[in-house]
Amino acid sequence: MFPFSDASVHHRTFPYVNSALIGISVLVFIYEMVLGGLSTLTGGGGLDLNIFFFKWGFIAKELTAGMPFEGLSTVSGPVDIETPVHTVFTIFSSMFIHGGFMHLAGNMMFLWVFGDNLEDRFGHLKYLVFYLVAGVAATLSQWVINTDSQVPLIGASGAISGVLGAYLLIYPNNKVKALIIVFLITVVEMRAMWLLGAWFVWQLIQGSMSIGLSDSVSVAFFAHIGGFVAGMVLAGAYKLAIGESLNPRETKVQPWDRWYQAGRGRD
Repeated sequence: MFPFSDASVHHRTFPYVNSALIGISVLVFIYEMVLGGLSTLTGGGGLDLNIFFFKWGFIAKELTAGMPFEGLSTVSGPVDIETPVHTVFTIFSSMFIHGGFMHLAGNMMFLWVFGDNLEDRFGHLKYLVFYLVAGVAATLSQWVINTDSQVPLIGASGAISGVLGAYLLIYPNNKVKALIIVFLITVVEMRAMWLLGAWFVWQLIQGSMSIGLSDSVSVAFFAHIGGFVAGMVLAGAYKLAIGESLNPRETKVQPWDRWYQAGRGRD
């Protein structure tokens, strides 16, 4: 499933933070290509890129043991993989690293479609804090499932799952267009509650099947699950803090419509 657009929402501001998050991820991937060459596009890359992943990706065993890995044995001898900063920092750095072009493109497409509305709703700084907190929650959710994993965890999908969870709670009735590829390529349009709800159920199914096999599965399903739940919880707390009902049926006029009708939502 590849969402590529959602219903138009009147934005008060340009999504500077969301655009910056995408831009940083793209720049990091370009650096990965410098290290690994064109094979990075398909998930390859060689030793230099693997060292980069070990240094800046999140490794559960490092957090569990309270000490970083210092060396990696290779056919050419040991190489240094010690992270220059504390292991906790890699929870954040890992959010901007991707393991191939499709990994990057898929994540950035989700972020592009769903993130701008949330940034407009929360405000720039609150959205940035929300994104990082959701990413931390996602990473720790995967860590809890496999505390002894020595495989670097990379990718923005955990934080982006938080964006999806918040979007589901705040814009459940907004219509989203997505490209579905199974046996045929089909474009569907449906309400966010159904599209994102189905996505979350699929993560639960896949996650339950991966229990005990975490290191042999290339997708961190519990990071997706944890991030999604964290996003819903944070969005729910935000709505309650501003005195808004959690039930979308009780909101006769959408928040962005109130702003727009007041003459302050025009670009």
